[in-house]
Amino acid sequence: MADPLSAIPSGGAPVAGEAPFRPRGWLRNTHLQSILPSLPPRRLVTRHLARSLRGAAQSWVLDCSAGVRLQAWYTACRPALASGRTAVLLHGWEGSADSCYVLSLGAVLRSQGYHVIRLNLRDHGLTQALNRGLFHSCRLADVTGALRAIAHRCPGAPLYLAGFSLGGNFLLRAAAAPDLPASIAGVVAVSPVLDPARTLAALEQGPAIYHHYFVRRWSRSLRRKQRLWPDDYEFAPLLRTRSLRRMTDELVRAHTEFPDLAAYLDGYALVGTRLQSLSVAARILAAQDDPMIPAADLVRLANTPLLRVTLTAHGGHCGFLNSLMGRAYCDQYTLNAFEQFAEPRLGRAAQGASPASAAASVS
Repeated sequence: MADPLSAIPSGGAPVAGEAPFRPRGWLRNTHLQSILPSLPPRRLVTRHLARSLRGAAQSWVLDCSAGVRLQAWYTACRPALASGRTAVLLHGWEGSADSCYVLSLGAVLRSQGYHVIRLNLRDHGLTQALNRGLFHSCRLADVTGALRAIAHRCPGAPLYLAGFSLGGNFLLRAAAAPDLPASIAGVVAVSPVLDPARTLAALEQGPAIYHHYFVRRWSRSLRRKQRLWPDDYEFAPLLRTRSLRRMTDELVRAHTEFPDLAAYLDGYALVGTRLQSLSVAARILAAQDDPMIPAADLVRLANTPLLRVTLTAHGGHCGFLNSLMGRAYCDQYTLNAFEQFAEPRLGRAAQGASPASAAASVS
């Protein structure tokens, strides 16, 4: 019988220059791959390597239109390395611009001549005070508005997008939206959410550690939102449920335009024809052993020549560690993919200047 995953959108070839990801021994464990990047000593090493990225960062508050504001952190690369390219990085649900996987990739890209912008989603990274409205995963206009604001701040600079998990989902949807800035060269999504209904089921049916993690992080975020907007929100009864499904269902009905949970989850799914309208090159890096994103859903993506999927046997969720301390495979994969993306046809006057000064293959 043919392998059903052989039908994933592949574009014909892997990312050039990228060796297959084949971790050895204990690093083949899916849960270690998923958890280790955020635990010491890996976390401490990552933050040490990213100390210059964070230390030189400038805080931006982006006007995303319709009164929405998002925070981003901009770090120019060293002048001697500047390529004129700018990378925009987006974290996953209940992560932030300081998530370890974002810092790790940002440090690698900056060392290769990229200016780096680390974007926070609404209500993430302690930004609950910026907007009265509550975050939810169908607020695509937040991200497309942020990309337009970044393009305006970075005139003449090609933009390279990379997102993790829900951040990858957001950026892929943005790349398929009709109002994508012309300066965007392409997008890489690492372990993106494909079918939210299936991911929610996986979190409920899999090891309890993942479900508990997201309940705890989300509950903390909602409590902070309530403290900052006490006249708008009262989450105490909802938080006592300790159930992602019930929490999501109640918030969808109370704070979104969607009639029920099923309609909301379908609203940010990538499967089906959602990515048929991609206007730039897109790359997905996914692992067959991801405990949250069923790899079988990859076959349900639109088959477009602009989309290429690399599926690895191991890697967990946003892990892809070759060793405990070495560079993550997903960092090198993203760098290689960025190098392959054709730069948009932009004016050359601002190339090389920082925004501050310029105003699938199966392995």
